[in-house]
Amino acid sequence: MNFPRTLAALAVVAALALPGSARAADEKPRARDLGVPFDGSPGTLNAITDVPGVEVGHSTIIKGEGKRVIGVGPIRTGVTAVFPRGLASSDPVFAGVFSLNGNGEMTGAHWLDEFGVLEGPIMLTNTHSVGSVFEAVIAWCLKENRQPGSEYCWSLPIVAETWDGELNDINGFHVRKKHAFEAIESARSGPVQEGNVGGGTGMICHDFKGGIGTASRVISASEGGHTVGVLVQCNYGLREQLRIAGVPVGRELTGSGVRVASESGSIIIVIATDAPLLPHQLERMARRAALGLARNGSISGSGSGDIFIAFSNANAGAVQTQRTTAVNVYPSDNMDPLFAATVEATEEAIINAMIAAETMTGADGVTVRALPHGEVREILRKYNRLAE
Repeated sequence: MNFPRTLAALAVVAALALPGSARAADEKPRARDLGVPFDGSPGTLNAITDVPGVEVGHSTIIKGEGKRVIGVGPIRTGVTAVFPRGLASSDPVFAGVFSLNGNGEMTGAHWLDEFGVLEGPIMLTNTHSVGSVFEAVIAWCLKENRQPGSEYCWSLPIVAETWDGELNDINGFHVRKKHAFEAIESARSGPVQEGNVGGGTGMICHDFKGGIGTASRVISASEGGHTVGVLVQCNYGLREQLRIAGVPVGRELTGSGVRVASESGSIIIVIATDAPLLPHQLERMARRAALGLARNGSISGSGSGDIFIAFSNANAGAVQTQRTTAVNVYPSDNMDPLFAATVEATEEAIINAMIAAETMTGADGVTVRALPHGEVREILRKYNRLAE
């Protein structure tokens, strides 16, 4: 933690009393634990895994220090896997994708846009490791015999990336098949690790340490009672742009960072729901993630790859190749609560990533500072936005 011990102790005590934080005393604080106010009602874990069936796994690679030597290190990277129906299921889901700014990559997106169906996990890693993770997913599907009775496996896995080249020896190609397998095979329900983990290990957000973050929202019973969960790999934005709960926190914070002239990062946003949505409806949900991103100050700069994917794990067994099936469909005219949940959970997931992330020193001694918790609290208090 990077605020005084007395404040840290108070934050932990407060966290145990706050709803939606879902954390034990020995876990990292989250945004609500620090008194950041958010709209909406989170699920039990305030995580993407509040959507029943969703599982998340990470593989984190941290090795070496000092001068960058390509192929040697230092290494600050990893892989994250998100399974819509869990590791054990091979049942596809309906999905939709949206690119707010295309300076990034999400493999399989063109076919997903065409077909509306997602098979297998969503994988997150660094920009120059997309190929190795792509191959690893196919290899894992073959190993697990996900297409019984056939040696022929046709697959276009979803692998998305953001750039971690400031902290990581990104041109050393350190992410291997075994790391993708580790992320896949460690996928579980329950609390999700945040901050410097998995694909988010070496990421930077608003010039502070970024990484993996998650949040969720539960829709009221009168509006369907469904859950929306979001997971982000955040690596975008300049310091002066950062807003938290509507407060221009980035302008108030002191110190200098590594991305001061132009935005050179990206963000991948994964949205899950148990509402029975069709692909075109899920694309509409994915578009709304942009509004949550904007709440935190992003302008989706020209150098940023901002790509979002949404899936529904309702309608189990509905994707068939040889027969007609019936599906339940959520009324499109009533999607506003789902849109609001997407915006709110996206906003909070990003801040959760920054709150959980810790100061990291990487290649060539570059240090990226963690968001200073104590300063953030004082700035929110100054603007009368701190939830005591």
